[in-house]
Amino acid sequence: MKKNKKLWIAVAAAVAVALLAVFLLSGKKKKEEVTFETAVVKSSDIHNSITATGTIEPVTSVTVGTQVSGIVSRLYVDYNSIVKKGQVIAELDKTNLMSELNTAKANLSSAQSSMNYQLANFNRYKTLYNKGLVSADEYESARLSYQQAKDQVAQSRETVKRAQTNLGYATITSPIDGVVLSKAVEEGQTVAASFNTPELFVIAKDLTDMRVIANIDEADIGGVKQGQRVTFTVDAFPDDSFEGHVTQVRQQATTESNVVTYEVVISARNNDLKLKPGLTANVTIFTLERNNVLAVPAKALRFMPNAAILKKDQKIEDCEAKAKVWTLEGNTFKAHKVETGISNGSMTEITSGLKEGTEVLVDFKISGGDMPQMNSEGGNPFMPRPGNRGNRGSGGNSAGGNAGGGSNNNQQQGPRPN
Repeated sequence: MKKNKKLWIAVAAAVAVALLAVFLLSGKKKKEEVTFETAVVKSSDIHNSITATGTIEPVTSVTVGTQVSGIVSRLYVDYNSIVKKGQVIAELDKTNLMSELNTAKANLSSAQSSMNYQLANFNRYKTLYNKGLVSADEYESARLSYQQAKDQVAQSRETVKRAQTNLGYATITSPIDGVVLSKAVEEGQTVAASFNTPELFVIAKDLTDMRVIANIDEADIGGVKQGQRVTFTVDAFPDDSFEGHVTQVRQQATTESNVVTYEVVISARNNDLKLKPGLTANVTIFTLERNNVLAVPAKALRFMPNAAILKKDQKIEDCEAKAKVWTLEGNTFKAHKVETGISNGSMTEITSGLKEGTEVLVDFKISGGDMPQMNSEGGNPFMPRPGNRGNRGSGGNSAGGNAGGGSNNNQQQGPRPN
């Protein structure tokens, strides 16, 4: 029994040794290939934009109401009517208003008659007082009665003016040249102006000059500035693109469902009158625009060669710089110090340090070997591999690290490709 057990242990050990040998030998037979992605420094247009939705409305619109109550007796305009400033667009029934005016005029006439009597009486008492025939108290009483009658005339005169004004309010005129957008009343309807002004019409001044009120999220509002170019579309004309620019960034925030937005006013010329008030606009605001600038892919500024991707006789020439890009010149990976400008996350402007037409390294890809094909964005190709150990630095396209000879704090161990 003991002999059989020892025999099985020996066989298992032999099999394990054989499998280990096959695994180690198979790892050496496969060869890794390193290829590089490059880009040419060239003139490019760098744009950055944000999107939002908004509502189209006229730049100037006036709500026309009435300051007096009454029955609408006549309407002279309808929807889409073109009106001129001062044009009569509606009238209220004037019967009660005329009665109020006539009453006010009658009261004024009565007050004037009373004043004339009090004036004559005052003059009579004044003459008697000067002759010493009446007392000072009687004289002052006559003077006071005359003054009160005079004040009553002034008050009655103002009442007449107010009644005349109210009568004038019964005739509704257009305050501007424009187009009637809405009509809120019909003939025969009673309007009451006791607590607020009833709305009769909304008149837009010029439908060729429209604007978009867009709601911009608080995360994006910091990049929006007055004068920025805007394009937008509307569902009514999906194949048309309209242009405008930011004319105002309003400071008042609006919070709805815990979402904070700010209103941005965008100009919108409407010469062909396609844009109608109330349409929803899908807005694109270009917060960053630079044309014909030298640029490279942003990935080129994150590329970092190291010992992991070096072939035989290749070397690295690094430099001290806050921003740098790399070129492969013969067998040398060479770093170039550059000054950068604007970036939209995809392309970055190069203001100095490189000439147009220079080919720079952007990314690498490792294929073959005993691991699946990888590149800098498909995982870390420098993780330890079974049975193979050697010096290997951090992968390309990393955001930081020291490229000098591949010495990096994030070094991993693995085979070095030939």
